[in-house]
Amino acid sequence: MEKYFTINESGCSIRCKLYYNDLKKIGRVVVCGHGFGGHKDNKAVEKFSEFVLKKYKDVAVVTYDEPGHGDDARKKLTLKDCETYISIVTAYAKRRFGVDRLYGYATSFGGYQFLKYIAENGSPFYKAALRCPAVNMYQVMTDRITSPEELKALANNRPIDVGFDRLVRITKSFLDELKENDITAYDYSEVADSILIIQGTKDEIVSHDAVKEFSEKNSIRFVPVENADHRFIDPKKMDAAIKSIIEFFEW
Repeated sequence: MEKYFTINESGCSIRCKLYYNDLKKIGRVVVCGHGFGGHKDNKAVEKFSEFVLKKYKDVAVVTYDEPGHGDDARKKLTLKDCETYISIVTAYAKRRFGVDRLYGYATSFGGYQFLKYIAENGSPFYKAALRCPAVNMYQVMTDRITSPEELKALANNRPIDVGFDRLVRITKSFLDELKENDITAYDYSEVADSILIIQGTKDEIVSHDAVKEFSEKNSIRFVPVENADHRFIDPKKMDAAIKSIIEFFEW
């Protein structure tokens, strides 16, 4: 089953989506973060939830529209707001379902956000699985997501609308934020055992080599998936990734 709800806290109205079997029997909760230009109705989380809920009756999956994405009301995307949303959603999930442990699952830009949050605030997750995390988000934004013409517009302080499933408005200040917040400079070795990274070898958005290097540097478990693209379009490869995540969660 699924339902939509909104968390209204600290001046934020965070649009969320919940996947579940029985709300009276929730024992495990996964909070999911989507990629740049994504939204709470993204297919990756839907597929993950369908797979998990068929096997585990006590699991709930919570996802949300990140700042400036989907139905979110904010017009300007900032990393500070991303951090605030993670804090609010994870705290709400623990409180709402009465669980001591949260699990995290994020992709691409969502993976970048989770990693940044973990480094700067400590991890809200018992374990976090990241698929194709944009560890080099500034480079991804400048080399893969925006065109030379769009970068020129940003340099001239003109906002642009870019994205994939849905367009997101970004400004020069956001691009500057990404450049200043290079998460590869952080040391994750102390929390490495609680993180899993899955990366497609044919990822056209986030460099496989960059993610592998990041994982090895921080002693994070790294699972490459041969010939998988950024979105893991091949259903068999997506199923394999989800199975690796469940195994890592030790359910």
